[in-house]
Amino acid sequence: MIVLGDSLTEGLGVTRGEAFPTLVEKGLHENGYGAAVINAGISGSTTAGAARRLKPYFNQDPEVLILALGANDGMRGLSLKAMEKNLSEAIDLAQENGMEVLLAGMKIPPNYGRDYAVAFEKVYERLAKEHSVARIPFLLSGVAGRKELNQPDGIHPNSKGHEIIAKTVLTHLLNLLKSRSQTHVQGILED
Repeated sequence: MIVLGDSLTEGLGVTRGEAFPTLVEKGLHENGYGAAVINAGISGSTTAGAARRLKPYFNQDPEVLILALGANDGMRGLSLKAMEKNLSEAIDLAQENGMEVLLAGMKIPPNYGRDYAVAFEKVYERLAKEHSVARIPFLLSGVAGRKELNQPDGIHPNSKGHEIIAKTVLTHLLNLLKSRSQTHVQGILED
C-alpha cells in the first residue's frame, strides 16, 4: 500500500513514526490486515509528476494507492484543470496496474477567492465519480483550523493531529478493503 502525498503525508515537523501513514499501518495490523504502508510523501509536492512518482513502486506490487496530493496546488493558486489532469493520470496508472485507489480530498482557505476554493474541492468529487474510486471527503477533517492539533505554522498537523488523520484514513480504507474482499468473494462464487 502506498500513500502518495506531500508534507502532510511525509509528516513534516513530526517523526516518521508519528506521521499518519505509519499510524494507518498499525491500525491495519490491529484489524487483521498485514499490509505494509509505504510513506511516499515529499514536502512541497504538487500533483505535477504524480504518475511519474508512482511508477517506481510498482516493483513492490502494491494493491492500494492512497492519493493525497493537491494541497500545494491549491495553496499556490495553480491551474485546477492541470491539477485534475495530473490526479486523473495517477489514478489511471494505478488502476491499469491493478490497484484500488482511495482519493484523499482536500479543502483550501479562500485566499484566491471563494470560487477557486469551491472549484478546488469539486475536483476531488468529480474524479472519484469519473474513475469510480473511493474518496475521503477531507483528509484534514477535525484537524484543520484547530490550533491544538497543528504546529505553530497553522498548516501542518502535530502528532495529535496525525492521530486524527490516521483514524479518518483508516475508516475509509477499511471500508474499501471490506468491499474489495466482498467483491472478490462474489466473483469467485459466480465463477
